[in-house]
Amino acid sequence: MDALPIILDCDPGHDDALAMILAAKNPALKLLGITTVSGNGGISKVTLNARRIATLANIDVPIAEGAGKSILGAFEEANDIHGESALDGAELPEPKIELSLLHAVDLIAKLIRESDKSVTLIATGPLTNIALFLKMHPGLKPKISEIVFMGGSASRGNRTPYAEFNIWMDPEAAEVVLQSGLPLTMCGLDVTHQALVTPDIFNELDKMNSKLSKIIIGLLKFFAKTYDEVFEMPDPPLHDPVAVALLIDRTVVKTRMVNVEVELSGTLTRGATVVDLHNRLGRSANCNVALELDRSKFWNLMLTAIRSC
Repeated sequence: MDALPIILDCDPGHDDALAMILAAKNPALKLLGITTVSGNGGISKVTLNARRIATLANIDVPIAEGAGKSILGAFEEANDIHGESALDGAELPEPKIELSLLHAVDLIAKLIRESDKSVTLIATGPLTNIALFLKMHPGLKPKISEIVFMGGSASRGNRTPYAEFNIWMDPEAAEVVLQSGLPLTMCGLDVTHQALVTPDIFNELDKMNSKLSKIIIGLLKFFAKTYDEVFEMPDPPLHDPVAVALLIDRTVVKTRMVNVEVELSGTLTRGATVVDLHNRLGRSANCNVALELDRSKFWNLMLTAIRSC
């Protein structure tokens, strides 16, 4: 079977860094390019991080910098989780991967236009770039096979009690994506909180004894420390790679096709995803929502990708 063409839009970020490695190193996927969006850190920080991870893991694809603020101009870094650099915990190499002169939205359009197959977009940060692309290049929508995004929740949030960080950062962008009419899959906290970095995972990484695995251990130990301090979770969830893994093997997650909308004006709930699991509103289903993770399959894919580097 031919590899699935994908573009990864991300905000590295500890979990985004692992998502980059999985997207680039599994033969079921053909990574066409990486674009960045502000989220876990400011746009210059996350772009530098993307280039450093690409250098570290020998990922040779175009990288383009995108939106530094939400559609309405808001911005906030997740320093409490990802640290000052947005990727604290290990010394990363200076980047050897050049930055594209194109804006992220223009690179997405170029890669989709040039692809002889339809392309899947994977978004593991705020959806700003994806929403801007959909608005600026509506003629390319037929060449998008699916948008898979890490964000949202069918239950609780992690930035506010009900809003997950990526959606909270730019709910207007999320609204554009959810109303796009394209095939959508949402990997929210319900499923990503099952992708825990437990002691057995650290043990597997330690046994690899490679430069990459040692750096990943440092990154994930920092991530574990902040998650424990902020959320009382000693085993941190590796959110973003779940959105990549499901495209490699659809049995990694179980999904339900339901109506999902985003709250734009709630005083306490702005940015929350309203996931109508039991069709109480009677509205048309627009999104596959991932709810259950096969943890063994997920970690097998992730660890295999790290070893392949």
